[in-house]
Amino acid sequence: MKVDGLTLTVGAVLLAGAGALVWNVANPPAGGHSMVPPDTSGIPEGAPIVQVALPETLGELETIGKRAYEGVCAACHGAAAAGRNGVAPPLVHITYEPGHHGDESFWRATQMGVQAHHWQFGNMPAIEGLTRADVKAITAYIRALQRENGIG
Repeated sequence: MKVDGLTLTVGAVLLAGAGALVWNVANPPAGGHSMVPPDTSGIPEGAPIVQVALPETLGELETIGKRAYEGVCAACHGAAAAGRNGVAPPLVHITYEPGHHGDESFWRATQMGVQAHHWQFGNMPAIEGLTRADVKAITAYIRALQRENGIG
């Protein structure tokens, strides 16, 4: 039986892919995080989901973002982005680290809403009236809170 170069290449790629799959299943990455939200059954409805340490100081953009966050986001996501059980998730949570939810995802969430996927609090509606500059400042505040709490 004669094997041509293309068949050999395809076979090698398939074999390498199967090997990589087996390796990844047998050797999950160290560190990282689970996308499974914590059990909130013991937290009263509407109460904060996580404890958030506050930064000693905020930069100018972060301060503007804090004011905007408190006026628009805190009703659902809680004071200092700690979440509100049964209402909305904490944004100071490993799920929203920059490597998993980049800054642009906050803009898209405000513009298009978000279908529930990490938490079971229902879908987030789009938020009207926010400019890209508003969301940039809000995101800077959230990132400052995350850094203070060892996220990102």
